[in-house]
Amino acid sequence: MLRKVIPSPFVGHVLAFALAVFTYFYGLDSQHIPKNGDEFVYAHITRITADSGHLLPLQSQFHEMRNTKPPLLFWQGIISTHWGQSWSLWNLRYPSVIYTLLTALLVFFLASKLAQEQTVEGNSTPAETGFIAALTFLAFFSTYRYGRPFLINPAEVFWFFLPFFSLLYWRSFSFDSRISFPLLLGVEVGIGLLYKSFALVVPIGLALAWWYLHQRDYRWKAFLHKDALKIVVIGVMSLAMFGLWFVFDPDPQAVWREFVIGENAAKFDPNSGGYFANLLWGGSSVWALLVGYPMNAGLLAFPVLAVFWIAYRRRRMLSHAEKMLCIWLIVLLVIFTLPSQRTARYLLEGMPGLAVLCALNWQRISRGFFVASLLFSGLVLALLTLLSWRLQHETPDGGLYLQGYWLLIFFAVALTLVAIFWARYTRALVNVVVLLVMLTLAAFLRPLDGEAGNFSLEAQRYSVGKDVWTPCNFRAVDEGYRFLLPGAKVHGYLSDHALTVSELSTRYNLFAVQMPLKEKCDDCKVIGQRLDMRSRHSTEEIRRIFMGEAFQLLFVKELLVEAPMAVTALPLVEGCR
Repeated sequence: MLRKVIPSPFVGHVLAFALAVFTYFYGLDSQHIPKNGDEFVYAHITRITADSGHLLPLQSQFHEMRNTKPPLLFWQGIISTHWGQSWSLWNLRYPSVIYTLLTALLVFFLASKLAQEQTVEGNSTPAETGFIAALTFLAFFSTYRYGRPFLINPAEVFWFFLPFFSLLYWRSFSFDSRISFPLLLGVEVGIGLLYKSFALVVPIGLALAWWYLHQRDYRWKAFLHKDALKIVVIGVMSLAMFGLWFVFDPDPQAVWREFVIGENAAKFDPNSGGYFANLLWGGSSVWALLVGYPMNAGLLAFPVLAVFWIAYRRRRMLSHAEKMLCIWLIVLLVIFTLPSQRTARYLLEGMPGLAVLCALNWQRISRGFFVASLLFSGLVLALLTLLSWRLQHETPDGGLYLQGYWLLIFFAVALTLVAIFWARYTRALVNVVVLLVMLTLAAFLRPLDGEAGNFSLEAQRYSVGKDVWTPCNFRAVDEGYRFLLPGAKVHGYLSDHALTVSELSTRYNLFAVQMPLKEKCDDCKVIGQRLDMRSRHSTEEIRRIFMGEAFQLLFVKELLVEAPMAVTALPLVEGCR
């Protein structure tokens, strides 16, 4: 009976990829999508630069936040928002999703090509192996978290994976090309550098040199005679493209001071303690980086760990392509242990190659690792169900979540159970289940972007042209309030200072303040109210969340309060930048 319901493998993979595309676009304009705090920093620079009417120099209201990254991301945002005239989160973010889906297509084509060239266990066709790779890449939580917001990561992952894809896909002549292909690779890397940093030429150049050496079977003389110049061409071409920023920027000294020194050289500054102490202990230790790949995989961490073990056990039997992909992963891991700041985010460029390795070894992974991922997916679905049920009953009309949301949860849970208890469907459905968990998360957060999560139209109109002070716990968080209160003059105050409503009322005429859902503000002149979800919890709060206080600590109500008698003697910029 179950076999009649589930479509054929090829049709199923096509439907799964369509689900992935829908999942990545769904809720893209949300304030609450999984993201990184830098998004609002980049949005601020993009908006101010667009307002200036010039592409260079990059502009900001705060000099320490100006040349934080090369210009391509900001130009991308300027173009997608039509020079800021169509200023919305959707317009800022949709190019990121396009980049991520293009990377998934590269993963699909490369895995299909490699599966055609080598023996893949099981009955999977090359196309099915390609679909598994693409779906695995899109099911990685790091892809979902960093591949949708207005961040550098979607573009850098695409442009830095493209050279390695190009070499492997056209391997019959790419390695032998003397000038044309190295120049092409240099252009691809150069575009990536103009999104991220010139420093990325080091791991990419080292990995490419290792690939060429591997292709020569480690015959150093042949490598130095035939390939060394190619690496030089790639490096010179890519750095020359990056150098165009200095050529066309009217203030190249600021670029050197703020980006080269401030953003890059500073990463080798331990700031506190010794370099080797930070290397071995703390949140930026080498141990945090060593688990970076499975952490980036999210719910697929268990199959990823299995793939690493399989690759080690089969190290003498790996194909040349698999060895090259492993080289790329190793180089990233080693190089990014050198800066004093270490995070799994630095390994994102390796995730497409890791997805290809997973697909090529999909049938070799023990079923138990997939079941572990499915069990954790079920736990996440259970937690979302509990939180949404609590939130539903906290709203006055109880209509926060519609019937379609509960049907989505039911379908996701049903598919999870099928994948757990029917072995023949475990490998086929695990990526689909993870994607459904992501979609359920987005649907769970969606009401926070609707009427319940926004200030009323009356409150928005009331704030137009007025100075509004909003809480922020990270630089440029107040930039997000420009989407909630369009036309207002938004400023930020540090929410970490835990100022009371009375204290805020003596400072600001119009301000937003967050408080627990059941707390009242009887003496406040409330202009508007919305439901919000807190972020950046303290260690103690995270402990309390795991002890069962998730609902109380995750959700708050935010009031827009007017205090006509406030004495605004503070500067218009506080410490949120």
